[in-house]
Amino acid sequence: MAKSKRAGRLTLLGRSEAKLPASPSDARLETFTNPAPRRNYWIHFETDDFTSVCPVTGQPDFARIDIDYVPDRLCIESKSLKFYLASYRNERAFNEAVTNRILDDFVTACAPREAVVTAQFSARGGIALTVRAEYPNKKPNRGEK
Repeated sequence: MAKSKRAGRLTLLGRSEAKLPASPSDARLETFTNPAPRRNYWIHFETDDFTSVCPVTGQPDFARIDIDYVPDRLCIESKSLKFYLASYRNERAFNEAVTNRILDDFVTACAPREAVVTAQFSARGGIALTVRAEYPNKKPNRGEK
């Protein structure tokens, strides 16, 4: 099968790249052409291997990240997403800011029809935190998860 023009611009896939981006600003979410742009379908990514840093204490914050989206013209390439998420390992930010930035960067990269980022942060001090950010902006129902 021939490579599509869009797939030819992928820089990480198929390479044994070991150097992770130093920060989310240095990372790049790569895309390829949606193979079924006329259909609404959901794509789901998940990882239990997410870490960022509390901006106050400097302690690591561990999370499970789920990203669900309906692509429009572009899909996110998974290896670039892995590198992008790993770039948060030294990022000092509150959990809410991290989750919303992931969604913003994701939407900027692929302009999906819909997207939801759910970040389930591990308990610290006995309290776990889940942040859910949606695109397009929807008015949440009280108590909605």
